[in-house]
Amino acid sequence: MPLSIDSSIVAALEAGLKVYRGKALVNSVTGEEERLEAVLPLVKKYGAAVVAISNDETGISENPDVRFEVARKIVQRAADHGIPACDVVVDPLVMPIGAVSQAGRQVMRLLHRLRSELKVNTTCGASNVSFGLPAREGINAAFLPMVIASGMTSAITNPMQEELVRAVMAADVLMGHDENCTRWIGKFRVAPAPGADGQAARGRREGSGRRGRPNETVPSS
Repeated sequence: MPLSIDSSIVAALEAGLKVYRGKALVNSVTGEEERLEAVLPLVKKYGAAVVAISNDETGISENPDVRFEVARKIVQRAADHGIPACDVVVDPLVMPIGAVSQAGRQVMRLLHRLRSELKVNTTCGASNVSFGLPAREGINAAFLPMVIASGMTSAITNPMQEELVRAVMAADVLMGHDENCTRWIGKFRVAPAPGADGQAARGRREGSGRRGRPNETVPSS
């Protein structure tokens, strides 16, 4: 099964990577020099992917352009270690919309740049955007399709909340990620009631028509 190895302790990361069979996701590396030099060699050694968090020694910037440059630095340093961009999953750091009114627009612009310029996959703690607000599920369900359209490729969210699942599946349909709407139809199509649209119902209709034909009047031309 896919595994994310999550620890701030580098020795714990390596202990997990040593015994895991498959491609792990290491959580995480930041733009701090010490962290880059400790984590990236492990990612390369064990053929893992890595979550890159867009902050560094200066902390988390509210400026999305600064967070983009931190992400660029991590991607470049990963490349220096032989780690391809597709194995760097950038977390652009979603700010709470209740505290930063432009947080939604900022992260969508940042996601577009990460996808188009750096060619990286992305993830985020999706519920961060609604932190502190009532009826959070509604905001989260609106937020997810918007960031998917902006280039977000994964998110940390609650798969047990039907409103969120429906929103993500609908976004996949609209983005062309669900070919022929197969997953959507498989989950939401309501099966017809017995006889409502089946062969038996057609047979009854055809049979009743045949029985009625001797009494039918054919209009003259």
